[in-house]
Amino acid sequence: MRARFIVFEGPEGGGKTLQATRLAKSLRVAGQSVVLTREPGGTPVGEEIRDILLRKESYTMLPTTEALLMTAARAQHVGSVIHPALRDGMTVVCDRFTDSTLAYQGGGRGLPIEPLRSVQQLATDGLEPDLRILLDVPVDIGLSRRMNQHGSMNRIDAADLSFHERVRSTFLALAAAEPNRWAVIDATLPAEDVARLVWHAVNRLSTHTAEGVTSETLAS
Repeated sequence: MRARFIVFEGPEGGGKTLQATRLAKSLRVAGQSVVLTREPGGTPVGEEIRDILLRKESYTMLPTTEALLMTAARAQHVGSVIHPALRDGMTVVCDRFTDSTLAYQGGGRGLPIEPLRSVQQLATDGLEPDLRILLDVPVDIGLSRRMNQHGSMNRIDAADLSFHERVRSTFLALAAAEPNRWAVIDATLPAEDVARLVWHAVNRLSTHTAEGVTSETLAS
């Protein structure tokens, strides 16, 4: 498989970090050179921005400020990590990318989507993932999982349920609008089953047959 850019997206508690780590390990076992990274973060500058974004003391942060900080971290990440890795023939597996900004700051915070898209275009120099994997989970289940991860709840997790419902709905709408670019997977399944479905989606991508898929079609 040639170098690919694979992104995990979805609402809180879907297991993105776990599944991204598992996929990176499986790809390495299969002989791929892989960069595993995350957003916001992925660089020293990005990690500093991440701390500002997620710490509870930033509760007065305005939605526009939040969106621009997310995008600033992304610009640094793409320029210094993602683009160089792809140019070197490496596969990049990333925990969140531009669609998270559209879902969280657009759908969740209510900022207009099209201006957000334009800013992402600038930050990424037009870079698009080869595959977006949406790990979908109902909000109540996802937040319950997050609460059970001791010490992991952050400022964005603490937003009200209606915010998280809007985030999830936006992710699903984005996937429905471009089904050939997404694999939608039911993240309430056991982690081993999710990992199998993720691997199936990536294999479809590697053979140039990536289709709009759901957990049901992946399992067939």
